[in-house]
Amino acid sequence: MTAVQVRVVVVGAGVVGLSTAVCIAEALPSCSVTLVADKFSPDTTSDGAAGILFAAEFPDIPLERQRRWFQDSFHHLLAVAQSPHAPDAGVMLSSGWQIFREVPEKKEPFWSDCVIGFRTMTDGELRRFPDHKFGQAFTTLKCECSSYLPWLEKRFCAAGGRVERRRVSSLQELTPGFDVIVNCSGLGSRALVGDAGLTPTRGQVLQLHAPWLKHFIRDGDGRTYIYPGVSSVTVGGTRQDGDWRLQLDEGDARGILERCGRLEPSLSRARVLGQWVGLRPGRRNPRVERELVQLGGRPVPVVHNYGHGGWGVTLAWGTALDALALVRDGLRETAPRAKL
Repeated sequence: MTAVQVRVVVVGAGVVGLSTAVCIAEALPSCSVTLVADKFSPDTTSDGAAGILFAAEFPDIPLERQRRWFQDSFHHLLAVAQSPHAPDAGVMLSSGWQIFREVPEKKEPFWSDCVIGFRTMTDGELRRFPDHKFGQAFTTLKCECSSYLPWLEKRFCAAGGRVERRRVSSLQELTPGFDVIVNCSGLGSRALVGDAGLTPTRGQVLQLHAPWLKHFIRDGDGRTYIYPGVSSVTVGGTRQDGDWRLQLDEGDARGILERCGRLEPSLSRARVLGQWVGLRPGRRNPRVERELVQLGGRPVPVVHNYGHGGWGVTLAWGTALDALALVRDGLRETAPRAKL
């Protein structure tokens, strides 16, 4: 007897949603996977992300799990960067410095052995940044989502996935059409599943024409950074919690250029190509978990994968693999005859 095909829906087409959809579609070919969202690239929050792989610690998630998220994402993107797909996917290696005004309590972050060539900067290197007392040098990855998201979407469709553009107002409207729901709706989860712990973190960045810059510079406070990319340099930024404004703020733009100009004086010669504002899905910890929800008179597995804050690109593939494992668990409970 042939098993009935399981219907999976992924809600949200940012970097977390697309990564999760690809992981499920490629790992579970017996499932029908549909990606549903009201916004796709270039209109997602992910499209404006600087996309460089760093991470901060979340307070309530075991550090080993966070490290695995980072490492899985790094290995995935490194493989892309070293493949013929790198130009289409917008993924590149990026070397540079993270600098601190005071010596941090932890001189080596939990991800230090995941990146390439991590080391403490020498006194000679730090002379370039006289206001800073400590620094780290390493090579990481930069993922430009304006290229990466369309590339992921093509990969998803090549794996048999289907794409549907529409707004989802409630989980209830997804049944009886789907057997498993995967919620990657980012800040939209505040309304979709009533998560009051989600708050917007407003981010504003500028894209500059400065092709002479080849190394990233990031202040350890996370609010001042210079990230050279394929065709422009991203400078930032802001982290304004609870701020819903999507309008450009010229005061913020001037502050960004002033702060970044102190770290890299040559930026005074750079031309502004564009500006961007987006609302990151701020949350105390990302929500990567599964629950059974009564929908349409039956228990439906709902896997959540959202709330990454400013670390969506950094952690997307790692949390997508966790979400895939949670989908498998849900299928075993509700559809034991499915071929997994």
